[in-house]
Amino acid sequence: MVRRSQSSNPRSVVVLTSGTDWGTRAAGQRRSSGAESEIPRRQPAKIKALQQAVRLANLAVDKKNWGTARYALSRARALTDALPANVAVREREKLSAVRKRYAARNTPAAKNAKQAKATPAKRASGKKPAPKKSTAKSAAQQPKPAPVRDLGDRFLNRAALGYGSTDETKGSRTR
Repeated sequence: MVRRSQSSNPRSVVVLTSGTDWGTRAAGQRRSSGAESEIPRRQPAKIKALQQAVRLANLAVDKKNWGTARYALSRARALTDALPANVAVREREKLSAVRKRYAARNTPAAKNAKQAKATPAKRASGKKPAPKKSTAKSAAQQPKPAPVRDLGDRFLNRAALGYGSTDETKGSRTR
């Protein structure tokens, strides 16, 4: 059972439904389009709104946000219809380019490009490509370490360091 009334009035009638009418209620709801939004009255404001709609559509197509792109394109279409044909020619050209990109989203070529990006082509021989060697950059970035010198068997002269002779310190453990 579902409450149908959204009223906060406790005396209002509440109709409990089992959800059978949801299909008919959802059919009454339509997706909003940009054409339904308010269009500015003055021509410079219409041009500015058209530029914004084209920019929004471009960004949405770049990010593959198709719902936003559809909304922005319908808004741009309403704005271009409200303007004279000889005004905002550059914006109309940009809009047609965005429309082409939007229309190409479900074409086989677009799907093939998406698959090619997802799985890069493998080589026939199965070998991995050799890393490229750049002699100038690698020499400048990583200097070669100095060769390790062989110091041989060296002993510390404890007497010279003030610890006394080596014979005295063997037997005593004084600190």
